[in-house]
Amino acid sequence: MKDKLIIFDTTVRDGEQSPGASMTREEKVRIAKALEKMRVDVIEAGFPIASQGDFEAVQAVARSVKDSTVCGLARALEKDIDRAGESLKEAASARIHTFIATSPIHMERKLRMTPDQVVEQAVWAVRRARRYTDNVEFSAEDAGRSELDYLCRIFEAVIDAGATTINVPDTVGYNVPQQFGETIRSLIERVPNSGKAVFSVHCHNDLGLAVANSLSSVLNGARQVECTINGLGERAGNASLEEVVMTVRTRKDVFDCDTRLDTTQIVACSKLVSSITGFPVQPNKAIVGANAFAHESGIHQDGVLKSRETYEIMRAEDVGWTQNRMVLGKHSGRNAFRTRLEELGVVLDSEEEVNEAFARFKALADKKHEIFDEDLQAIVSETTSFGIEQERLRLVSLRVCSETGETPHADVVVSVDGEEKAVSAAGGGPVDAAFKAIEAAVGSHSTLQLYSVNNITSGTDAQGEVTVRLEKGDRICNGQGADTDIVIASAKAYINGLNKLFFTVKRAHPQTGDV
Repeated sequence: MKDKLIIFDTTVRDGEQSPGASMTREEKVRIAKALEKMRVDVIEAGFPIASQGDFEAVQAVARSVKDSTVCGLARALEKDIDRAGESLKEAASARIHTFIATSPIHMERKLRMTPDQVVEQAVWAVRRARRYTDNVEFSAEDAGRSELDYLCRIFEAVIDAGATTINVPDTVGYNVPQQFGETIRSLIERVPNSGKAVFSVHCHNDLGLAVANSLSSVLNGARQVECTINGLGERAGNASLEEVVMTVRTRKDVFDCDTRLDTTQIVACSKLVSSITGFPVQPNKAIVGANAFAHESGIHQDGVLKSRETYEIMRAEDVGWTQNRMVLGKHSGRNAFRTRLEELGVVLDSEEEVNEAFARFKALADKKHEIFDEDLQAIVSETTSFGIEQERLRLVSLRVCSETGETPHADVVVSVDGEEKAVSAAGGGPVDAAFKAIEAAVGSHSTLQLYSVNNITSGTDAQGEVTVRLEKGDRICNGQGADTDIVIASAKAYINGLNKLFFTVKRAHPQTGDV
């Protein structure tokens, strides 16, 4: 019988550290429910000490998820660990993940602690976490640049203190597969009590090697991989969950382990994360990219038609590409709408949100013939993305005129804290004019860093999904909007981004601080 490979998903924690990828509590719960449906083993729901919002998000995920272990991140500090323990009280299965840096550069320049002090602090942190749960994970931050002898010493000590999972992060994506795999093998062999813990890896993609390093580690004894949907994450991202899982499953001749995941949920989960974060999936992305199972070459097409295995090493339906979907239309009732949302793992908190989402659904159904799952996800994202009570900026109306040989012009009415402001502006195009009018009404003085348009479904009546990235000072936020009219979608995205930019709580960062 093959060993079990534990999949630890950190999309809503480390994935959220992507610039602009902030998620609301409701969005984190939706992603967590999708991960639970996929049968992910451990869901890292957040960093509870980071902010009150993060604490409440971890708490909400802990309440909602029953079949996966819910994990909270904590530095090796009393306040962090106690806050994590508090947030996980209602979890059916809880884990506290505590960490401290172990590389010479981090200990000397960031922590300003001696190696002996770091070991002492790590042991103390694990024992403190054991007050709340016997499922404790310890991470040696920047292990990829740490001394092997020192890692052996600290890992032996924290296992003796009660750590059941030992995570070896390549925090800055510095390692290469053969070397990192040998590191994992050496640690398992040299740590005397290694048999009492599961060894885990957490790889970053700075050199494009996160998945390769993770898989090399699995070949050398690691039995947990920390990863994210779509490879989302800080800087260049994390190891991609879908690539790790499908490699292990496809190459059973190489790997003596497998996961328990329902891989048919991968594509749906990928699309959900993309729609919530506003980070589109590149077409040539492995497994979940639009071109992943497309064959352009005549030779390839001929081969696939004769025998799929000639050019496909896995089936598209095995990762969820050809799942049957219920198509809703303007004659669909409230019950069919609510039922389909439940099937998608979406539970709206209040009747007010249900009413608003259903009203948006009916309005969209009047514009396009068929409503697909992706449209429903966009509707729900728009309904819950910021919370009705916190939506201080709202687009009331938009009128844009654009014709050949004339300067485009936009008339916008924006509600600011309940007070309507009407502004007109000209621009280089209809979107530019709309943005300038909104900016004139709000006066945010933010900078537009990114403007991206994607179609949610196929067809000329498809909704356009617009993502904007706004920056002001040290704040970066993404805004999303969807509509069959791309200019209106753009205005919605801009308003959504401004709401997040100015009215969300600033978070602490897990890789900084006074450990």
